[in-house]
Amino acid sequence: MALTDLIVSNPIASIISISFFVTLVMTLVTKHFTDQTRMKELKEKQKACQKELKENKGDVEAQKKIQKEMMSGSMELMKHSFKPMIFTFIPLIAIFWWVRGIFLETAIADTWLWWYIGTAIGSSIILRKVLN
Repeated sequence: MALTDLIVSNPIASIISISFFVTLVMTLVTKHFTDQTRMKELKEKQKACQKELKENKGDVEAQKKIQKEMMSGSMELMKHSFKPMIFTFIPLIAIFWWVRGIFLETAIADTWLWWYIGTAIGSSIILRKVLN
């Protein structure tokens, strides 16, 4: 139980490290299991459709057609986003269950989740910039 003792003795550094590691793994899984070029194409298409919507404010028929196109693009984006979630959901739940059990014994028992979320958001922003 040396790992558990290390985590309990230094809870803030531990939760930051765990959060960064989990975020790194999830970012790499997402990058590996999604077609990055197709995702960029779909996002650019969504931006173009939003611009078109603004230009066609008075034309209801044109707006319906554009919204239908946006919806199909959104569905494809969602499909691509769910692939990595299939691979990470169960391990993530197991990690949270394990971490929760350990951090209930520490000085940050009430705030460990907020430490995790804050670090995960920051790490995600940095890792996505670094890994493109």
